[in-house]
Amino acid sequence: MKFKKLLSLSTAFLVSASILTGCGSNKGTEKNDISVGIVLGAGSINDQSFNQSTWEGLQKAKDDFGIEIKYLESKQESDYIQNIETLMDEDTDLIIGVGYQLKDSIEESAKNYPEQKFAILDETYDTIQENVIPVVFKEEESAYLVGVMAAKMSKTNKVGFIGGLPAPSVVRYQYGYKYGVTNTNKDTQILEQYVNSFTDQAKGKSIAKQMQSSNADIILAAAGDSGTGAIEAAKEANKYAIGVDRDQSDLAPENVLTSAVKKLNVASYDLVKDLVEGTFKGGAEKVYGLKEGGVGIVENTKNLIPQDVMDYVNKEADKIKNGEIKIPKTEEEYNQLIK
Repeated sequence: MKFKKLLSLSTAFLVSASILTGCGSNKGTEKNDISVGIVLGAGSINDQSFNQSTWEGLQKAKDDFGIEIKYLESKQESDYIQNIETLMDEDTDLIIGVGYQLKDSIEESAKNYPEQKFAILDETYDTIQENVIPVVFKEEESAYLVGVMAAKMSKTNKVGFIGGLPAPSVVRYQYGYKYGVTNTNKDTQILEQYVNSFTDQAKGKSIAKQMQSSNADIILAAAGDSGTGAIEAAKEANKYAIGVDRDQSDLAPENVLTSAVKKLNVASYDLVKDLVEGTFKGGAEKVYGLKEGGVGIVENTKNLIPQDVMDYVNKEADKIKNGEIKIPKTEEEYNQLIK
């Protein structure tokens, strides 16, 4: 079905700021008429982190269900509605906003077009539209575990945290990580700084080098593509970095200690699966935590981590699943817990 445009005709054709990729039928699977598109909030589709993980989930869904998939990158805030409208004009069955930046645009579009199915990753609403599924993660749980690991593994008793922008999900990473560190070794100092960008690799690397010069030997960078700069700094200095969102060990196998993963690929795949099977139901959020298998740490770098440390971290994970450990999501909650 075609939808009435929200924007002027001239605006609608200004798609040069975005990159549209469509994928047709796939090998070994009968083609499905269903199409799914994602609109990115910040960064490229190949950011080695948040966006890439989401796209990998759709690629698997394409292979399994024969759907058509596509994405649009956004260079500025004004692209969000425009990109959503572009996908709607192409009769896209499900439009997924990737990142908190899309929150308002997805909500506005969902109100204007109640028959269109939407989802948003990493955000939710006080009042959820009946045609929207918000997907949120308990990043603080995986961040806590890598914080425990950092405190156990640091030789200098000084570690770092680099954030992209203070989005709610990044803040959850920050304070989950800090609590994991301080709850394991209160004498470990934590250096913290924001890049104020999810795409500035050079600045991420520069901040990491500054922290390393101050003797931080392990750094977690929850900063999208900016975080790859921090991993490069760890590689050059022969120190450790901790990956986020997806397994980032391939970027520096000897220097990425572990990764605090949130399975955006699982979330995007599940959304498509629900759509294909006719069970897609908006109006309520989906939450992925450690107990649900939606967040965690990777162990494929365990050659860098002593077994006793892994055993300790795994016991802490069990305590989280059992509700024995309360993990802060904000600065206020963190300060209350460390009193």
